[in-house]
Amino acid sequence: MEKSSVKIDILPNQFLKENGSFNQEEAIKLCGKIAGVCYDKEGFNHIVNEPVEKTMKRVNMTLNNGHHSVYDHITLNLNLQNVPKILAMVLNNEHQYTTSEKSARYTPVVRQEGSIITFEEERLYNKWIDIFKIKIKEKYGNVYNDVKIQKLAQENARYLVTVFMPTTLIYSTSLRQINYIASWMEEYIRNHNQNDYFETKLASYMNEFINQLSDRNVLVEGLMKNEKERKLSIFGKNLDNKKEYFGTVYSTNYMGSFAEFAQAHRHRTLDYQMELNQEKQYFIPPIIEDDRILVDEWLSDMQIVKGINPQGELVKINEVGKYEDFILKCKERLCTAAQLEIMMQTRETLLKYQKALKDQNSPLAQDIEKYSHGARCTFPNFNCLSNCNFKEGKDLSRKI
Repeated sequence: MEKSSVKIDILPNQFLKENGSFNQEEAIKLCGKIAGVCYDKEGFNHIVNEPVEKTMKRVNMTLNNGHHSVYDHITLNLNLQNVPKILAMVLNNEHQYTTSEKSARYTPVVRQEGSIITFEEERLYNKWIDIFKIKIKEKYGNVYNDVKIQKLAQENARYLVTVFMPTTLIYSTSLRQINYIASWMEEYIRNHNQNDYFETKLASYMNEFINQLSDRNVLVEGLMKNEKERKLSIFGKNLDNKKEYFGTVYSTNYMGSFAEFAQAHRHRTLDYQMELNQEKQYFIPPIIEDDRILVDEWLSDMQIVKGINPQGELVKINEVGKYEDFILKCKERLCTAAQLEIMMQTRETLLKYQKALKDQNSPLAQDIEKYSHGARCTFPNFNCLSNCNFKEGKDLSRKI
């Protein structure tokens, strides 16, 4: 495998040492003092100047008895660099976080020396950018200018690039959560299928990630025990066997690309799992679906990169949540500005949800009908602040 590339820097905060490492000792002491608030009659101000021995006794007690919530008071803001897209997805599927990630829509994929991106990926990416630009201009040149067309072409061409492509993001979470995640990664590393390319490569990057956290003094032994034997939430098993249900809560199954999943699970009020398919299938961008020659060429090019898990590879997805949170998803994703694939899937789920509620004579059937007439700008309780004036966008028939 290529040399280690994952890098983590801690952004400035009260616990950042001059050498760039985390001042774990002082952070732990603060948490030990906070742990005393629940039973100290005079509150935190009385605890601040208590003897360090008393504080550390409380630290040892909380670390060893599993009462780790006080360690959520410490937030780390991490600058993650050269992190594979799939590893960012692993992190983003855990709900306790804030992230700001470089967008593949706005930044072109460029192969650099030592990069994991192969020559073939770069060649196919640039080839299809040119094809998409022509197709988009032919169909929507009266709607989009050249800058917008370039962005949309990049968004679609990246389906041919590996889900291990490096990305950059600012990732903020608590001291407890980052240690929990590291412990779940250790479980994945121990139990992954060593004969599977995807799992082996991901495990190696997880190992790099954990080493980076260790080098920066972020890992706390007491928070890494994983007594409940929890696992990373992103990976499901036998998702085909999960029954669909639609009511005040719902569970639905569908196929979507890695790229779509990366968009979908950013809705942290909903729960998502994915599972790779044994038989490879790929998303076909609708802008070319009426051209049989281009479709065949697209699938042929996907075969060239199939061994490195391109972002257009379809995976099984299970989505679970509450009715009102699904409607919130519709208010974000049923829009011209949303990625087309997730817009289409959200619409499909909405119509499936609507039919199920109607068949059940559910009181919610009347409510969901209000959201079934087009994009979010048609919703009775949504005020659009930026009118796209795009008919195919508003009626959800757009192809790009």
